[in-house]
Amino acid sequence: MAKKKAARKKVKRAVPAARRRKTAARTSKTPEALLAAVKGAERRNIGHVQLEVGRTGAARVKRMIYPPGFRWSVDMKPVVGTDLCMHAHVGFLAWGEIHIEYADGCIVEYKAPQVVAIDPGHDGWVVGAEPVVLIEFDFEGDTISRLGVPDAHRHV
Repeated sequence: MAKKKAARKKVKRAVPAARRRKTAARTSKTPEALLAAVKGAERRNIGHVQLEVGRTGAARVKRMIYPPGFRWSVDMKPVVGTDLCMHAHVGFLAWGEIHIEYADGCIVEYKAPQVVAIDPGHDGWVVGAEPVVLIEFDFEGDTISRLGVPDAHRHV
């Protein structure tokens, strides 16, 4: 008859600090990969926003990094020359929190991770001390019709 082996107790050992992976859950800082340069994208800064644009077919994929304290009516209005942002934004909020306010007083708030659809005719600002990272999809001047989004903010 075969002898039974004694069961061994599994002992969990601590991983040395030098070998631990840092994750967003362990730190309040934006994950490094969200801020790293996008390979093959055109990069520019507009009104304190870091913008990277990659083309794919007829569309563009954009990563926008809005710094803490950013407000469209303060930082972009002087550059663009309109009272409100007249672009439609469709994409994915990967990091941070934004407050959107329309001319009629309607307020929409987004907190990552979240899909966003923002109608033209809005002001917006970063909420809190973290940057906002927004991944957006557009068709330049044809975004509204190609994506089927409203051309202005309305209540149905």
